[in-house]
Amino acid sequence: MKRADYISWDEYFMGIAMLAARRSKDPNTQVGACIVSQDNIIISTGYNGMPKGCSDDEYPWAREGDDTKYPYVVHAELNAVLNANGRDLRGSKLYVALFPCNECAKAIIQSGVKEVYYLSDKYSDSMATLASKRMLDSAGVKCTQLRTKLKSITLDFVPEEEKGK
Repeated sequence: MKRADYISWDEYFMGIAMLAARRSKDPNTQVGACIVSQDNIIISTGYNGMPKGCSDDEYPWAREGDDTKYPYVVHAELNAVLNANGRDLRGSKLYVALFPCNECAKAIIQSGVKEVYYLSDKYSDSMATLASKRMLDSAGVKCTQLRTKLKSITLDFVPEEEKGK
């Protein structure tokens, strides 16, 4: 008899997005994204961070003041689109920790992603999010806040032969 407590596709792909977020060097907000084909194959992942060649140590991470992270950071969704390296994203699904901003919505729409699954919508009242929702809706991109019974996934890096010692 097969195991009954396996995770769903949605939980798996959101888990990959959340794991990608752990790569972010941002001290305040870590966001990850995962793009998946219609056949449930991972096409690309991304997380929020500085562009290639721009040192995480030389660019600012501040949220306020004269020199902030905002002009520099590439969002997780845009990184995932760019990391696909030109692969066809038409009809794909994007899993992301935070509802996409207006700039990421443009890239999502233009790349052909047809569904967005997100966990948090904490900026739902911001102009950027409202613009994003309007564009995604107009372009026919389905957006779903992912709700599952699963609250967390724990990854174990202990080899089988070392367990129980």
